[in-house]
Amino acid sequence: MKKILIMNGPNLNLLGTREPEKYGTTTLADLEVMCQKQAADMGYEVEFFQSNYEGALVEKIHEAGKAYKAGQLKGVVFNPGAYTHTSIALHDAIVGVGGLPVIETHISNVHARESFRHHSYISPAAAGIIVGCGVYGYIAAMHVLANRA
Repeated sequence: MKKILIMNGPNLNLLGTREPEKYGTTTLADLEVMCQKQAADMGYEVEFFQSNYEGALVEKIHEAGKAYKAGQLKGVVFNPGAYTHTSIALHDAIVGVGGLPVIETHISNVHARESFRHHSYISPAAAGIIVGCGVYGYIAAMHVLANRA
C-alpha cells in the first residue's frame, strides 16, 4: 500500500493551544487521527512527521524523494509553517529530489495576514497550494495527491 507523507514545520506541535482564533482547537494528535482515517478510507497509509528544525525537514524531503521514485509514496502534504516565508533550503530540497508532488498546505489564509506571510519560497516548487481551509485543507491535499496520475 502506498503512503502519503504529511509534514508539519515549526510550532505546529502547538496546534490546539497556539492562537486558536487563527488555527482552531484541533491538536496535532487530533489531526493525525483525522488524516489516518481519511487515508485508510482512500486506500493509503499515512506517515506523519513534525519538526521545528529546518534540517530535519530537508532530510525528510530527501527520504520522500527516494520513496516516491521507488513507487512507495504518492506524495507529500506539507505545512512548512514559518519556514514557508524564509527557507530557500526547503524549496531547493523539493526541487532537488525531482518530481516529488508536494501540496503546500496552510491552516490559516496567509494572504489575509501580515504582509511578510504573503510570499512563499515553497509555492514555486509545489504541485499545488491549499490555504485558509483550516485543518480540512490537509484532507483536501490528500485527495489532490490521490487523484494525481
